[in-house]
Amino acid sequence: MLCEALDVPRSTFYNHIFRNKKDNNSYQIRRTQLSERIKQIYEESNQIFGAKKIKAILANQGEVVSDKMVAELMQEMNLYSIRTEAKKNYTRFNYEKKKDSLKMVFSVKAPNQVWVSDVTCFKLENKLYYICSIIDLYSRKVIAYKISQKHSTQLITSTFKLAYSERKPADGLIFHSDRGVQYTSHAFQKLLKTLHIKQSFSPSGRPHHNAVMESFFSSMKKEELYRTNYHSLGEFKQRIRKYMEFYNNERPHTTLGYRTPNAYERSFYDKQEQKKN
Repeated sequence: MLCEALDVPRSTFYNHIFRNKKDNNSYQIRRTQLSERIKQIYEESNQIFGAKKIKAILANQGEVVSDKMVAELMQEMNLYSIRTEAKKNYTRFNYEKKKDSLKMVFSVKAPNQVWVSDVTCFKLENKLYYICSIIDLYSRKVIAYKISQKHSTQLITSTFKLAYSERKPADGLIFHSDRGVQYTSHAFQKLLKTLHIKQSFSPSGRPHHNAVMESFFSSMKKEELYRTNYHSLGEFKQRIRKYMEFYNNERPHTTLGYRTPNAYERSFYDKQEQKKN
């Protein structure tokens, strides 16, 4: 809207922000948004495209960004073309086996039937931090989250182990995510297989197939991340913890009939107890 009113190309406006406003909130928001677009293009290419090709695709979409900027953001997110040496850290995956078991059906009958997960990033004090979250599809409750400077398999694995130790789900749980190399790594696949957990994946370039996670991160950014000026990493982590508690205990959810995730889940277990009696 602003670019149209000023009759200024979007690319010129954003490049001005990148060059001159690196310490303001608009720059940080734009950098995060650009990181997410780069990640989407990277995943759509089956992890083949490097910085130059992604830059070209962005340019075709009207977004003029330098090779250096794209390469820098890719490095921060640990995104590497499969042709690079860094790809040896991951096991190549047969994409035909990545099935979407949910098929955009986001309702289940009980807790611990389907968990969904994703990672978002946020720039703080010139460092990028990654937030991995796992949500129970039944109650929309955030059952685990972790914050790390590395977008790694370890981040995904440690978040999952935290959720698993808290919830102790029965065999048959479905774990749904995007097709990122962290979720498809050999180590993470092996862990889920050992625990008799079925993996499900959103199709490449279709974030709406993981709409519950997309909606959660959108809410968290609007209600917390983009509203707060954090003065330290400690404050950032504390505010994120408080937001997760607020989301689970106080924030009504339209899908749950305006009940909170914890209240909705308690109602389920109360009904189960009544049936026993």
